[in-house]
Amino acid sequence: MTSKLKSMYKTLMRRKPLQDTGESRLAKVLTTFDLTALSIGSTLGVGVYVLAGQVSKNLAGPASIISFLIAAIASIFAGLCYAEFGARVPKAGSAYVYSYVTIGEFVAFIIGWNLIMEYAIGSASVVKAMGKYLDSLLNKSMSTFFRATVPMNIQGLGPYPDFFAFGVTMLFSWAIAIGAKESSTINSIFTLVNLSVVLFVIAVGLFKVAPSNWSIPASSVPKVDSQGQATDYGSGGFMPYGVSGVLKGAATAFYGFIGFDCVATAGEEAKNPRKSIPIAVVVSLLIIFLAYFGISTVLTMMLPYYDQDEEAPLPHVFKHFDLTIPQYVVSVGALCALCTSLMGAMFPLPRIVFAMASDGLLFRFMGVVSEKHRTPFNGTMVTGFLTAILAAVFDLDQLIDMMSIGTLLAYSMVAGCVLILRYDFEERHQSGRTIDEVDNFNFLNGFFNNKRGQVPTKYTSKTVSFGIALFAVFCIPFSLILIKFEENFLATTKLDVVLLGVSSLPLILILFIISRQPVSGTKLFFKVPMVPWLPGVSILINIYLMMRLNTATWIRFGIWISIGLVIYFTYSMRNSEEKKRLQKKNRSVESSTSNMQPLICLSHSSSVSNNL
Repeated sequence: MTSKLKSMYKTLMRRKPLQDTGESRLAKVLTTFDLTALSIGSTLGVGVYVLAGQVSKNLAGPASIISFLIAAIASIFAGLCYAEFGARVPKAGSAYVYSYVTIGEFVAFIIGWNLIMEYAIGSASVVKAMGKYLDSLLNKSMSTFFRATVPMNIQGLGPYPDFFAFGVTMLFSWAIAIGAKESSTINSIFTLVNLSVVLFVIAVGLFKVAPSNWSIPASSVPKVDSQGQATDYGSGGFMPYGVSGVLKGAATAFYGFIGFDCVATAGEEAKNPRKSIPIAVVVSLLIIFLAYFGISTVLTMMLPYYDQDEEAPLPHVFKHFDLTIPQYVVSVGALCALCTSLMGAMFPLPRIVFAMASDGLLFRFMGVVSEKHRTPFNGTMVTGFLTAILAAVFDLDQLIDMMSIGTLLAYSMVAGCVLILRYDFEERHQSGRTIDEVDNFNFLNGFFNNKRGQVPTKYTSKTVSFGIALFAVFCIPFSLILIKFEENFLATTKLDVVLLGVSSLPLILILFIISRQPVSGTKLFFKVPMVPWLPGVSILINIYLMMRLNTATWIRFGIWISIGLVIYFTYSMRNSEEKKRLQKKNRSVESSTSNMQPLICLSHSSSVSNNL
């Protein structure tokens, strides 16, 4: 029984080689500009026209600019981890590949399976939003026609089959399938238009700002909303909802920065991924922050925060000032933003499927690369068709929160993988340092590395891996206590403060122990600064946000994981390329050993003869 468990453990934890010498089958055509535009387009979608109004009116007031700053910093923590790993392992697959080379096959499959869910639901939700936006511009004529012609009265499904969503999804799938460069060029055009609209909005809005809107006295804050219903708009001023409101706003604003990780999935198609990926991630996040910061500043200075329209803040504020042309410009920008968001969500999906199919963890035909286009054509069209069906038939409102779990789990995993590889003893042979220092370690001194050994060992590497797992576990109670502070800061007690302080001590201690371990000497083009503290904070932020999701979302997530487990244990485990590689390696070792046996026997006989 024990041997079977050990064999199963080895199977689940088998890892791909860090340095994959295989030649890429995808065309290396993407430049730094292409990757940056892809990241901006995927991240800075229609949210830039909506999110600032929501955060300022309901959560943070004019202090929404601080909320976006906090969210940007938190996103940069995750982005830097992606930048290091993208430069180190420039392969299609993003967090899936990173997990495969550091943790093991089973965890990698779970991450890849979640990414498929994330990008599929994300793509479907964006194309649905595009349809609703166009429908509103056409006075609901499209939805009225479909409801009357082909109604559906099935719970959980949409009110009618959305043929518009189906057609647009298939059109974008075809555009992505015919070539990475072609689809990237289209995305870059839409992204530039979107950024131009954002700059136009900020420039026009600056002529109508009133700094007094950031210091409204509490006596002037209304007690009822536009419908006459009693409501609480806070205490006025720059921070009407207090520190708690700013933190709530930051948690919401964080989702406005999600999407930059699509750059990592395109690493195998980049001309110079080791340089382009870090630059694209950092530059895109900076531009996205400036866009959110500028829009939220202009909005809250043009109108009081409580007068904002949370559904369409920009058209509302321009209508208030009788600025007609900017309203139409915003509509153009929103459509371009939706197009770039759709491209950014759909582009990584076939790359994830391609990587998993190439590794034998998904069906082989989905990993076939077109000789003409040098893209995963089959995988792109199949995933496009499934996403189109999802968008056309289902009501996605209840599924959108599932995207957050997949994204945040991937962010956490990448941060953990950065730590594992940074302290990995298997890379010591490339460090140029002697291995004699391994003898300096024992259990007590090695735990805190009191003798300051410089070479990672198997012991120090396992210490880091165990520490990361333990850190993630301790993040859960800390996050649950912190949520109480966020939800009602004034209702917290001294006991809550003590519990928060006590729950933070293990987190600090674990990161301190990790920081004492010897670091790999592998030369990297880009390194995350402040290791392990920065990746540790990134893991904490992601787990905290996951703990804020509702129970129904976790139940749906569990169902999706169960489907993935069935596929892994019935197909992936047996068809894994890594399994074949290890079997071939073992046969080679056995063959080498058997060939040595006659030589050993001959040598032994000669020795006996000489003795006689």
